[in-house]
Amino acid sequence: MTDTFFSRIGGHETFDRLVRHFYEGVKSDPVLRPMYPDDDLEGAVWRLTAFLEQYWGGPGTYSEQRGHPRLRMRHAEFAVTPDARDRWLQHMSAAVDALELSPMDHAELTDYLERAAHAMVNTFDGPVTDDGDSRSSLL
Repeated sequence: MTDTFFSRIGGHETFDRLVRHFYEGVKSDPVLRPMYPDDDLEGAVWRLTAFLEQYWGGPGTYSEQRGHPRLRMRHAEFAVTPDARDRWLQHMSAAVDALELSPMDHAELTDYLERAAHAMVNTFDGPVTDDGDSRSSLL
């Protein structure tokens, strides 16, 4: 088996722990929580876990089931402000810290997540209204 970041840090179990810890923070965040439908939080957990696993060398399940990630497009309907980005990073940083990875792996994962979060900012204004309810397509 190829030594991938995915396998090196513990595979599916590690990414599942990361994402579930992240969403525990999101559940009580007044800016981020409204971006996730109440009846689809487990779907959001699956999507983010599958995406990260695929990105880091794990199974290609995300693309097999959802197509190309197209992250900016999938987030376009949401007001991803610098505040939302910072909150996302706060919760994700806490989740990464909870994994207790080696310093090298921690830095590599954190670097990617920070770059990805900055790339998702799509407005410097407040939240926008949404006529439809396609929030379940987030990530």
